[in-house]
Amino acid sequence: MNRTEKKFLETVRTRDLAGKNDRVLIAVSGGPDSMALLHLFHAAMPVLHIRIGVAHCNFRLRGAESDSDESFVRAACEELGVDCFVKGFDTQDLSVLWKKSIEETARILRYGFFSELLREQRFSRVATGHHVNDNAETILFNLFRGTSVPALKGIRTRHGSIVRPLLLFHKKEILDYLLEKGIAYRTDSSNLCIDHDRNFIRNRVIPLIEERFKSKLMPSLQRMSEHAAELEEFLELHFDNLVASRPGLSPDGGSIDIRELHALTLFERKEILKRALREFDAKVDARVLQRLVDLLERQSGRSVPLSSALLVVRDGDLLRFVVRGAGSAGEGDRVIPEVNSGS
Repeated sequence: MNRTEKKFLETVRTRDLAGKNDRVLIAVSGGPDSMALLHLFHAAMPVLHIRIGVAHCNFRLRGAESDSDESFVRAACEELGVDCFVKGFDTQDLSVLWKKSIEETARILRYGFFSELLREQRFSRVATGHHVNDNAETILFNLFRGTSVPALKGIRTRHGSIVRPLLLFHKKEILDYLLEKGIAYRTDSSNLCIDHDRNFIRNRVIPLIEERFKSKLMPSLQRMSEHAAELEEFLELHFDNLVASRPGLSPDGGSIDIRELHALTLFERKEILKRALREFDAKVDARVLQRLVDLLERQSGRSVPLSSALLVVRDGDLLRFVVRGAGSAGEGDRVIPEVNSGS
């Protein structure tokens, strides 16, 4: 094994990303990152005592180029003797139907396909090719969009069944590995344009910052990512313990005790409200949270409509989360008696 393969093996082992008898599904687009990931896993497979397979999504967004990517991935898997699972999607049509961006639609379809393969083909892990540069893009994207400090953690090395073994690798390391091993890959022409925010950050913002502050951006963002992840871990434990010790802060009965909220700091109130909104699949941003905090100081009967489906009402000493029915406002409304946190 060469130096890159040894580093990859050490990362997988020390971070417990895959182990003996695991079946790892590798997301392969045909680009440099995913092709490096495929070959690194293939090289480490005998040592880790795992089995691997490949998932490829054809989003049909680039015509013949998308179909050529699919053929390329199929051929690469056949050469390595790896099972290849391919699914095509009418992404453009679905994005219109779902009223979502192309990027969000593709993400939903991609991870839905992965879940399907985990369930039907009994894979235990899904590995994606995100690396240090991707993490930097994500942190900057979240920063520019406006986000909380914990959200600056960027991309997680492991999230449920999803693992990202290349998250400690720089793009240059990946390209050098492909060159050294003579591994072919495809180039997605859409990645070169700057129409999308992420592409603009990747192709314009990051190179400009690195030109001015040489070799400082990536290490700084990596440290920020690690510190934010540590903070998020601390906060998750704190709020789990807080809600467990004060049942009135849980929205499971469709409401939160305002007196319990008033006993907290402003930061804690907002975090509790943020958790509650996520239970109801509601949009969470700084403006919404401030409106709910202000509602705590208003008189009983005042409300904040968050969407056509959700209304938050101050009812005496309770903050009620009301799911609107099919009737007119105030008619057919109901309070959810129980929330399924897994939904």
